[in-house]
Amino acid sequence: MEVSRCEGRSDPPEEWLSPPAVVHFRVTRFIMEAGVKLGMQSIPIATACTIYHRFFSEADLDVYDPYLVAMSAIYLAGKVEEQHLRMRDIINVSNRYLRSGSESLELDARYWALRDSIVQCELLILRVLRFQVSFQHPYKYLLHYLISLKNWMNRYSWQRTPISVTAWALLRDSYLGALCLRFRAQHIAVAVLYLALRVYGMEVPADDKAEMPWWQIYTMDTQIP
Repeated sequence: MEVSRCEGRSDPPEEWLSPPAVVHFRVTRFIMEAGVKLGMQSIPIATACTIYHRFFSEADLDVYDPYLVAMSAIYLAGKVEEQHLRMRDIINVSNRYLRSGSESLELDARYWALRDSIVQCELLILRVLRFQVSFQHPYKYLLHYLISLKNWMNRYSWQRTPISVTAWALLRDSYLGALCLRFRAQHIAVAVLYLALRVYGMEVPADDKAEMPWWQIYTMDTQIP
């Protein structure tokens, strides 16, 4: 599938990122935007991004079309997270994203060739990842930490400050890179929460008098069902 940059989308300055990182940033942003248009929930989108990043941690970017891998990752993530998506919908949403202003594809030879490519790429992804496509995401940890932290904070300050929204957005954006492969889910969750508090200059009450910082309590080895 021919891939072109769509009008109206801005990318980070390329000197900030290595060439492969620029590609992965753009493609995972495509996964997120396509996922939203397909009605995917946060966890399936995160799974699709993680599948994509894990695949290219094993495979050469110069060998495989990243957008084809992304479409296959979306399709596979829908199965893994039991939010099944129609292949035709994935193809049409992807086509409109990559070819701004284009119409839905007809059921012609081009459509069936692309459909077969996505199916074959899905099988390739499963083999490369050794069928390990279920992941523990930071979302449940972040939700737990937000509920816990809310009870510590001044109620009025908490209501006036969009800590939850900001932390959630930071977590979503973390999947634009490969942090999900490098750090544990609970550590990523507490990191985005810490950053959200710093952004708004909020301090956890009595944190300076505690035996350990609040974030260190959260990073202890605890599991949430």
